[in-house]
Amino acid sequence: MLASVTSRPAPLARPDGSPIRALVVDDEANLSELLRMALQNEGWDTRTAASGQEALNVIRDFEPDLMVLDVMMPGLDGMGLLARVRTAGNDAPVLFLTAKDAVEDRIAGISAGADDYVTKPFNLEEVVVRLRGMARRHVAAVADADPRLRVGDLSLDEDAYEVERGGIPIKLTAREFELLRYLMQNPRRVLSKAQILDEVWSYDFGGDGSVVEIYISYLRKKIDTLGDPLIHTVRGVGYTIKAS
Repeated sequence: MLASVTSRPAPLARPDGSPIRALVVDDEANLSELLRMALQNEGWDTRTAASGQEALNVIRDFEPDLMVLDVMMPGLDGMGLLARVRTAGNDAPVLFLTAKDAVEDRIAGISAGADDYVTKPFNLEEVVVRLRGMARRHVAAVADADPRLRVGDLSLDEDAYEVERGGIPIKLTAREFELLRYLMQNPRRVLSKAQILDEVWSYDFGGDGSVVEIYISYLRKKIDTLGDPLIHTVRGVGYTIKAS
């Protein structure tokens, strides 16, 4: 019997601060919608597909961070879809859903490249918890593999001391670079002027918070003029950087 999700921890996010992308592939529309709603409730960007062939198109355009695949679908089934996905070099975590509960079926699913296997009918909260764990591990692996800090189409390379947005290089002063790095190390987190002063200007800085406003304006002129605004002011609280 399906159970509702009763609680959830702080939302997970991709390394650039944007929502986790999840794809649910199942020819049972009601089941797909139930999972979509549960994952949307996690704060994730979730899409569905009703067949393996449709899923291939969604995967190409959407680039999901994880996938839930029904094993038994007409046409291109879950096993066949996963084989194509892995052959294409996509290593996003996959959870199989199936009505088959024999041990050999579970072994076949894991052997095919799936990361987890759940039989129908299932407990919705359990599935969400499993997907949450898969997403957490995937995000950590991606972050470790990429030396750059990223927020949307903005990237900062700490080793090369380079910043670019949408492929366009951005020249920053040393202080601007340090301020941007601190913001990008904390995507979607609202940082107060006091926190920024302590981290970027150090505790012995003798000025006041107005210097933060000035340097935030410098960054906006160099970064936000190249696309949608990334640096946001939360009045009375501080500043945050996040992709729209």
